[in-house]
Amino acid sequence: MSTIAPASAALLVLLASTCAQAGSPDAASRSVARGNFVVAARLLKPLAERGHARAQAMLGFMYETGQGVPQAYAAASYWYRLAAEQGDTRAQYLLGLAYDKGHGVQHDVVAAYKWLDLAAAHAPRHISEQFVRVRNAVASKMSGDQIAAGQWYALHWPAESDF
Repeated sequence: MSTIAPASAALLVLLASTCAQAGSPDAASRSVARGNFVVAARLLKPLAERGHARAQAMLGFMYETGQGVPQAYAAASYWYRLAAEQGDTRAQYLLGLAYDKGHGVQHDVVAAYKWLDLAAAHAPRHISEQFVRVRNAVASKMSGDQIAAGQWYALHWPAESDF
């Protein structure tokens, strides 16, 4: 089994615990908590394919970090997008980071800002501050027009579907 940074492991455990609360099989969450990512991926994939947003976000994170599945940024961003479009705030945050870094998607700071702004606006209080800080860090690299465009897309989501 490969290793991941403690912060990444903590985020995956947080995703797993929320997945269990959302009604998915506890086995996937227990597998993640034990570090058995191959089993977790095998359990999560059918849930993700059936549209379970938290499972999609978890599977995306596993693809991003290469835990239990081969590392593949395109696959990660695919699963993040599916979950983000269902309103999953952690997936919106992770998709925003993917756009900021150009991991699995074309680098696009406007799309990054949009997804990070949505995540910050709808996240539980205990994590929204972190999301705001990251959104603001992305904004520090943007022009005023780009920020305005990102805000417009966030305000008009989900009616618009360009990003």
